[in-house]
Amino acid sequence: MGMASVLRRASAAGYHVAVSDFKRRLIEATLHQMCGNRTHTAKALGLQRTYLLRLIRDLGVCAPPPARRRSA
Repeated sequence: MGMASVLRRASAAGYHVAVSDFKRRLIEATLHQMCGNRTHTAKALGLQRTYLLRLIRDLGVCAPPPARRRSA
């Protein structure tokens, strides 16, 4: 997506919607890079894990479910 397209969307949708959209896409891309690992994603983004989880919920991030831990 080019910068002109982003600017048109931002002015049409409003600043806050554009920022939320950017955050959602950034988190989704980072989650994908980290194979769905939320702890590694939070660290890569410089966020607390709990804040990342709140953003995932509030922004409607398309995230794979957390991996199940193996029992001992």
